[in-house]
Amino acid sequence: MTLLGEMKTAVTPRAALLVVGVLVLQLLFIASYVGALHNPEPKGIPFGVVAPAQAGPRLAGRLDALNGDPLDPRTVGSAAEARRQIMNRDIDGALIVGSTGKDTLLVASGGGTVLSSALTAIFTGVEKSRQRTVRTVDVAPASTQDFDGLSAFYLVVGWCVGGYLCASILAISAGSRAANGRRAVIRLASMALYSVAGGLGGAVIVGPVLGALPGSVLGLWGLGALAVFAVGAITLALQALTGVVGIGLAVLLVVIAGNPSAGGAFPLPMLPPFWRAIGPWLPPGAGTWVARSIAYFDGNAVTGPLLVLSGWAVVGTAITLGASVFRRSTENRSTGYSA
Repeated sequence: MTLLGEMKTAVTPRAALLVVGVLVLQLLFIASYVGALHNPEPKGIPFGVVAPAQAGPRLAGRLDALNGDPLDPRTVGSAAEARRQIMNRDIDGALIVGSTGKDTLLVASGGGTVLSSALTAIFTGVEKSRQRTVRTVDVAPASTQDFDGLSAFYLVVGWCVGGYLCASILAISAGSRAANGRRAVIRLASMALYSVAGGLGGAVIVGPVLGALPGSVLGLWGLGALAVFAVGAITLALQALTGVVGIGLAVLLVVIAGNPSAGGAFPLPMLPPFWRAIGPWLPPGAGTWVARSIAYFDGNAVTGPLLVLSGWAVVGTAITLGASVFRRSTENRSTGYSA
């Protein structure tokens, strides 16, 4: 057989198309990660200003006019209210103006130490220009075992990886598309059991075993189970619609688009507009937000992200079941079989 003949036998047209698809994913991976993370700059950080009477609006206006628009300032009635808004994750920091030339900057490194460091750097310059001094108070400090506040992000990434890998294995082992509704239910049930185990394992590892994250182990367990199942369900759905290509689409959605936009390495206000916009709507971003809220913010501000994860889980489940029923119905009609 000639070399060309050997090549045609060794690399089928289908395989060649899949290789091209992998190349595209590789290039998109590089573009997404480097595009999102190569030049982080604070932009529009929600920020509170606590100052007497007319001084508050004036200072907020001055902060709003800073070069590069790093802050989105708004006046806050009191220091206690500023702390409450930070813990509710409505703002990422606040400046409390003192009466003796000494101000207090409130930050929350539990939401990302890079962001709290950026605020400290900004206000070192601002206060120097105002001939005032500032002390920084961390109202929601990251654990000393949680370097740069990254543990929540890596925990969620691990859950997401487990979700699409488990779904891929379930599909590849017995055909990427479930033959009927019953098999689709079995796959989803298997995915659910795996999700419960994976969620518990991750929560125990980062909590009691490594001490990397404080907060409720039960809360993290529930989050993990939901995140794993959401990613697994949408992966099963994509495979039900497109076959083995669905694995690549899941990687595109979760890894290439989701991970760099999750606010892990750099919180959302430091990401470029595209990644900042999509991050909260994808499983890694929603999961990272909730994990940090559980660990450092008393479980506040989690309803929206949990609804996002639940939405992925419901949509993935519905598509997986619907595609299997539709496929079975189509096969029955083509063979003239009536149940």
